[in-house]
Amino acid sequence: MTPAINTLKKLKIKHQIHSYEHDENHASFGLEAAEKLNVAAQRVFKTLVVKLDSGALAVAVLPVDKMLSMKLIAKALSAKKAEMADKLEVQRSTGYVLGGVSPLGQKKRLKTVIDASAEQEQTIYVSAGKRGLEIELSSQDLALATQAKVVQIIS
Repeated sequence: MTPAINTLKKLKIKHQIHSYEHDENHASFGLEAAEKLNVAAQRVFKTLVVKLDSGALAVAVLPVDKMLSMKLIAKALSAKKAEMADKLEVQRSTGYVLGGVSPLGQKKRLKTVIDASAEQEQTIYVSAGKRGLEIELSSQDLALATQAKVVQIIS
């Protein structure tokens, strides 16, 4: 079990676990998950950690085939600017390695924003905290579990 899965169990949130054989040479962790689980890319969401101009870290959850808008994530978090967080800062604050960062069960709870496109899907997939392991759940349950704001963060 990962901290992400344990969080959902503790909160009694309905979810499904999906696993696949992770390929170290695949160019994109998220697209690999979509391909191997045979799920449309717009249903598989990646977890990115950004650093705001205040120095605070925050989490952006968006479809694996889309790009995060730094302008929109900054606006969503009432910041002037946002940039991708340093790899070591991400690992230290979340407790997860890149490619396996889950929006759930992080070491430090970070402010979280989920892209509004998640609401168009009955269920979405997010990392379970380990490469090759995904959690399927409703976007509403993910927002509840992470206390996330749901707004558009892709342009």
